[in-house]
Amino acid sequence: LSIVRCCLFYTFNDLSGSVSLAWVGDGTGVILALTTFQVPFFMIRLGQSKLYRSENYGKSFQDVTNLINNTFIRSEFGIAIGPENSGKVILTGDVSGGHGSRIFVSDDFGKSFTHRDLPFTPLMQITYNPDDSKVLVVLSNNNEMWLSEDFGSNWKKVQDTVCLVKWGRKNTIFFSASLNGSCSDRGMLELRRTTDYGKTIKTVANKIYSFGLGGRFLFASVMTGKGTLRMIHVSVDQGETWNMAQLPPVGHEQFYSILAANDEMVFMHVDEPGDTGFGTIYVSDDRGTVYSKSLERHLYTTTGGDTDFTNVTSLRGVFITSVLAEGDSVQSVVSFDQGGEWVPLRKPANSKCDATAKDPEKCSLHLHAAYSTSMRLNVPMLPLSEPNAVGLILAHGSVGDAISVMRPDVYVSDDGGYTWIKALDGPHHYAILDSGGLLVAVEHSPTQPVNRIKFSTDEGQCWGVYNFTDDPIYFTGLASEPGARSMNVSIWGYRDSLLSQYWISITIDFRDLLTRDCEDRDYVQWLAHSDDISDPNDGCMLGYKEKFLRLRKDSVCWNGRDYEVNTQPTPCPCTLDDFLCDFGYYRQENSSECVEQPDLKGKVLEFCLHGKEEQLQTSGYRKIPGDKCEGGRMPERKEIDLSKRCVSDLLCCIQSSKSVSIVITIIIVMFLVHRYSVLQQHVEDNAAEGIDDPLETNHTQNGKIEFHDDSDEDLLE
Repeated sequence: LSIVRCCLFYTFNDLSGSVSLAWVGDGTGVILALTTFQVPFFMIRLGQSKLYRSENYGKSFQDVTNLINNTFIRSEFGIAIGPENSGKVILTGDVSGGHGSRIFVSDDFGKSFTHRDLPFTPLMQITYNPDDSKVLVVLSNNNEMWLSEDFGSNWKKVQDTVCLVKWGRKNTIFFSASLNGSCSDRGMLELRRTTDYGKTIKTVANKIYSFGLGGRFLFASVMTGKGTLRMIHVSVDQGETWNMAQLPPVGHEQFYSILAANDEMVFMHVDEPGDTGFGTIYVSDDRGTVYSKSLERHLYTTTGGDTDFTNVTSLRGVFITSVLAEGDSVQSVVSFDQGGEWVPLRKPANSKCDATAKDPEKCSLHLHAAYSTSMRLNVPMLPLSEPNAVGLILAHGSVGDAISVMRPDVYVSDDGGYTWIKALDGPHHYAILDSGGLLVAVEHSPTQPVNRIKFSTDEGQCWGVYNFTDDPIYFTGLASEPGARSMNVSIWGYRDSLLSQYWISITIDFRDLLTRDCEDRDYVQWLAHSDDISDPNDGCMLGYKEKFLRLRKDSVCWNGRDYEVNTQPTPCPCTLDDFLCDFGYYRQENSSECVEQPDLKGKVLEFCLHGKEEQLQTSGYRKIPGDKCEGGRMPERKEIDLSKRCVSDLLCCIQSSKSVSIVITIIIVMFLVHRYSVLQQHVEDNAAEGIDDPLETNHTQNGKIEFHDDSDEDLLE
């Protein structure tokens, strides 16, 4: 296969040390490139920024630095792109010697910029209201919360001593505030809410340590009043009422972290006491209050550190992460059922255990993720999957009895992680294009210049090679439009001259390779989660089967930007595997049946929900959130309202600062400890695999856990 007219070079007359890229809008072809050069000089920074703009997916750029008046842009705040296709852009400038700062705003996809002087210095990147992009909120460097309702033209101070701020839903802002003027006094903060941009503010919880958002759930870690212990409280009504989550309390050296969440359930990591580097994953019911143990010894280094937890977005219900095994070796495990069971990754066919394997019989695939990059292993990219590239996963890994520190290879799965092939020798940068119809990769070679890009049209089985230049460049990264629908990929790097280095961007348009549009005959039907075709329930996951139309591996054609995933869901009859164990029940070893906890037999099960005491009548089962099974076995359960009030003494009745109201918070009356038995693979069986909508996760490109613009989750320290 040959590519013609593909490569367009752009040489930046620029000596800057770093470059930031941002795509503005979906399918617009607009890219902004911000280069930054800075040096520390005594107590101040001296720096220079240049701004470039492309309208053709990076094939050419125009120097538009004059639009920002040659101002030094603070690269740590990046390029703030507005939600959806608003075309809004914010750049935060560094103004030396002043008490405020300056931003440059654009509402026309970066064609023009207007500068706005700020009456404060930002502490963080300015954040957009997800539902109204002209409304902005930010914290200043002295912890004041500022808000603008006109895209930065005018600002008003909403509150002093704000420690953390997050956008909720429907114009709601949540923030934690200190009563004594210091954010270091953790555990004594107030959680406040405004739904009218600060005109009225309501305190919804106090004595909080931190808070986070996940799906429709609002979480607060709250001091228990017993030493330094704190517990998670959860609200599904914007903080009006609270339930205590059925999770273990943590001490001051531990943390909670929301790994993933949507409107129906939550994955929560609870750190173990001591500096162990691991904890336990729990999954919630649909109320966010009852939690089942999912995975023990889950690798998660110190607070704000690194975890390998990965949501495989290309197939429903699949998650991959790492455990710290006995002997402190790191091993990869996968769950295909939303955290119900975790198993090792299957060894690729015809592969051999690496030389580090102590036991050649216990050999499986282990994937590198954020922990490996934090340990500075030779891993240039995290695992990659895309919702519109069904079943595809690309990742670095090794085959053995644990993750190896030796040079990794690139592995590809085309069925959501059930089976794998070794696709490329050695570490690579890779990208998914054309909804999975095309994979591209460039060898990771920090010390040697490169001039070749590899490409595959059959999901990684065979690779072609294209020489994109006769004059190799020092490669720094691949850049393709988010969403994996584009046919363009840009290779970024630099060349050395006698006196300096300068940036090079080479954009390849693979539309010249895939010249034919895909037709119906190019697609084949595929049953997801199929591992036993003789079983009538083969493919059943969370109560239904899904058949997809997928591109044939031998079809060399273009899916196109408008390609949509075609799926045919079919409900399955209900079995006990479609249910969680209810309050007071647990699953015995190797059994699907839920049995009563011995210490609770014959006792009336009462619990507190929404401020009222309720009695539970149950046969021991509760439907998994998001499960769509029909008919079959349907255990009965009902809740009887006892018409008694129940309130928590942990989150006491409180008043708002600007509008008077009473908030009654809730505590579960009887803390019911679920017990779970160990299966053969030493993973916990709780059948808590339960949602339909894609889960959002809180991983950034470098794998760190932090809040960012397309994720509502956070570390609850």
